[in-house]
Amino acid sequence: MYRTIWLLGIILVCFIVFTGRMLYVQAVKEVDGQNLEELAQSRWTTSHELQGERGTIFDRQGNPLAEEVQSYSVYAVLDATHEEHVEDPEMTAETLAPYIDMDEERLKELLSLGETEGRYQVELGSGARHLSHSTRAEIEELELPGIRFRTESRRFYPNQVFASHVLGYTERDMSEARMGLESGLNEYLTPEDGFLSYQRDQRGVPLLDSNESFEEPQNGDDVTLTIDSNIQTTMEQAMNQVEEEYDPEKITAVAANAKTGQILAMSNRPSFNPNEYEEITNFTNFAVADRFEPGSTMKIFTLAAAIEEGVYDGEEEFESGSYEVGSHRLHDHNNGQGWGKITFNEGFYRSSNVAFAKLAMEKLRPERLYDYITDFGFRETTGVDLPGEASSLIAEQYEIDAATTAIGQGTAVTPIQIIQAATAIANEGKMMKPYIVDSISNSATEEVVYEGKPEVKGEPISPETSEEVLGLMEQVVVSSSGTGRPYFIEGFNVVGKTGTAQIPNPDGGGYLSGNNQNIFSFIGMAPKDDPSIIVYVAVDRPNLAGDESGSAPVSMIFNSVMKQSLQYLNIEPAVSEEAVYEEDGIEIPELEGESVEEAESILHSLGLQPVFLGDGETVEEMSPGSESHVIFGERVLIRTEEASVMPDITGWSMRDATKLSDLAGMELHHIGSGYVTDQSIPAGTGLEGKGYLTVEMMSPQEIRDLREEEAAAQEEAEAEESSGEEDSEDEEERIRRE
Repeated sequence: MYRTIWLLGIILVCFIVFTGRMLYVQAVKEVDGQNLEELAQSRWTTSHELQGERGTIFDRQGNPLAEEVQSYSVYAVLDATHEEHVEDPEMTAETLAPYIDMDEERLKELLSLGETEGRYQVELGSGARHLSHSTRAEIEELELPGIRFRTESRRFYPNQVFASHVLGYTERDMSEARMGLESGLNEYLTPEDGFLSYQRDQRGVPLLDSNESFEEPQNGDDVTLTIDSNIQTTMEQAMNQVEEEYDPEKITAVAANAKTGQILAMSNRPSFNPNEYEEITNFTNFAVADRFEPGSTMKIFTLAAAIEEGVYDGEEEFESGSYEVGSHRLHDHNNGQGWGKITFNEGFYRSSNVAFAKLAMEKLRPERLYDYITDFGFRETTGVDLPGEASSLIAEQYEIDAATTAIGQGTAVTPIQIIQAATAIANEGKMMKPYIVDSISNSATEEVVYEGKPEVKGEPISPETSEEVLGLMEQVVVSSSGTGRPYFIEGFNVVGKTGTAQIPNPDGGGYLSGNNQNIFSFIGMAPKDDPSIIVYVAVDRPNLAGDESGSAPVSMIFNSVMKQSLQYLNIEPAVSEEAVYEEDGIEIPELEGESVEEAESILHSLGLQPVFLGDGETVEEMSPGSESHVIFGERVLIRTEEASVMPDITGWSMRDATKLSDLAGMELHHIGSGYVTDQSIPAGTGLEGKGYLTVEMMSPQEIRDLREEEAAAQEEAEAEESSGEEDSEDEEERIRRE
């Protein structure tokens, strides 16, 4: 009896405790700190992250330079129970290996893991990731059983080695931004991910009343640069040529709008392809992050300071050769020989160190010189919207420092500082801050969230001083005694200043010595009367032939970029001044009767372009003829003893077309003006018996408009073709269904 009552009591107590616990849990909805509603919600709720797209970087014309694209990764299904799996590892490896850059034996091992280790599927290495659509299509055509694709996003740079240090790069999966604008503007470019959440049953089917929650992803902002792809492409091509021919330590080049400070092109060598960032050897954008002694390009600003202060007399004479400052002696660049007693103007044309040391120490005085160093912006960074900008290093500790700074030694500055200072010379004294980001806009609404605008950083000189300096810089290029003659461009009044900078010895004091141990540079602008473009080029330690000067590789880049910039921006050529040819041009030697090989070698050594009208072995006649004066880079037409053949003269000037007609004994007719776009005698046609030649010519703006029209027509044709294909596919689908 007592046992029954005791057992009943225990059962009653347990019931009360259990019931109480149930009531408690029902009331508070929590067990051991775990909220039961949240637990149930998590078990029956599915959430998916919705990824936004990283913003696109465009050039000034709206062409993408960096964009997010779909890519594909290859993997292999190995499980034999799967409907489609790798059936023949050896054959599959042999066929697939070339497409994913993997050793055939290694791939065979991976594809055999289903048999050896019971693997269900296997990844196929780094070479099988981030494949393009075309590569995927090629692999699909192989029809290999068990080979599958997974879609994923990656960062893509369509122009490859193109303004690479400007753009920088991201990891392929865009998990991290590195270098350049990708890093500097990462907060704008990075998207905000969204999500989708809903309730489902045990089979994963969404419930009718699923309490769906949705947050739309926000794509990153789009960035438009001031970079002009036409000018940038020309710069890249010219730098590739110099890199191949001269193998320099490094090269940097910048093209800028003189009126606004917009950067139109910027590049460096060594460069890299951002799509293959594992192979980068140079992470430095030399244009903004590398400071070095500028050499004689600094003399422009010393000259401007002296003129502005009223202490410059260009006709005053001085004794060139060497100049003593305290216990130091500075020498002119021709081993201190100088040129005897010359004027200060000629000292500028010849880039005399003595002339500018005297200006700094006796005319300006060091204190005022350093004031202008400040006014021209050399003491602080420019603030260009590129990451990693270096500061300058101004030498002013010792008595000699003012003299060496005036001639471009001792003091170290960056190329972007030189560009900024040069805008004051080109822009009537107004110094413009350089910038490369034109705008940043919301990719969905197109609302502009940032807009780059021209900004005057200062006015270190007057318009009158600017005009006088430009006139003297012109003589550097056209004067027979000027160091800038290789930079003359037919039809355009280019002005500028050369620079040859010494390189500090990294292993001790002093400078590197020996052949080719210099940085050769040129800062130029055009046209002289109203400069629109500034181009700066510096080539570090090129391998020059014994008879070559440092201007050879520099002018190869500068002339190409400047000419393309002026033509593309519709700067009409000026009428050539024949006096330049007669007094200061390169004299053509007597070559009639010489072998074609010898004539070609001689003309190339003079910086001229020989064009042969026949396949003979001996020079019969030339245009221009012997003892004529021409400019650096000009075409010299040569007729051999064999029958003359018509060359392709597309892009030739009227002057060159006239030389051709004179040499071939034809009458020249032209339609329009500017540059040749079409010729009545096709290239490769024999000229014997031809009495006249008709050429169609267009101005740079007309050529540009024509190219844009052709591009628009091409896009329209492609769109119509695509639409036709879609209509055809729709019709085929309709027929199939019927």
